[in-house]
Amino acid sequence: MTLFERQLATYSTYHRDHRNRFTHFIGIPAIILSILLVLSLWKIPIGQHGIPTSWIVGALAVLGWIALDKGIGAAMAILVVAMVAFSEWFVSAYGVVPTWWLFGVLFVGGWVLQLVGHVFEGRRPALADNLFQAFIGPMFIMAELLMMLGLRRDLQRTTEINP
Repeated sequence: MTLFERQLATYSTYHRDHRNRFTHFIGIPAIILSILLVLSLWKIPIGQHGIPTSWIVGALAVLGWIALDKGIGAAMAILVVAMVAFSEWFVSAYGVVPTWWLFGVLFVGGWVLQLVGHVFEGRRPALADNLFQAFIGPMFIMAELLMMLGLRRDLQRTTEINP
C-alpha cells in the first residue's frame, strides 16, 4: 500500500456511516471554498501586479495532493482552479464585506455539517487523532466521487463500508 492508500484507509475507518459521508461531500468543499475566498482578498506584490494568495495556497495544496496520488491530485487541481477562479470573481464583483460574510457562512456551515456527520458516525473526526487527515479529507471525497463515476476502482478496497 502507498502512503496515500494507508492514509485513505485510516480516514475511511472514521467515515463508515453513509450520512457522515454525505455531510462531508458538502462540508469539505464548503470549507475549502471559504478559505480560498478569504485568501483571494490578499495579493502578494510582484512587480506592478500581485498574485492572489489563494492561487499560491491552492497550488501548494494541489502539489501535495499530486505527490500523494497523481490521479486524485489532478482531479483536485481541476476543482481548486474552479474554486480559486470563483473566489477571485466573487471578491472582484462584491468586495471585502460580502466576501467575509460568505466565508463565515461556508466555513461555519461546513464545520457544522462535519460535526453533524460525526454524530451520525458516533466517532470523533479523524483529524482529532491525526491532523494530516485534514489534508486527506478532500482526497477522500474526490476518490469517492471518481469511484461513483466508475473511475479509480483500485481504491475501492481501501474505502469500502463494512457492515
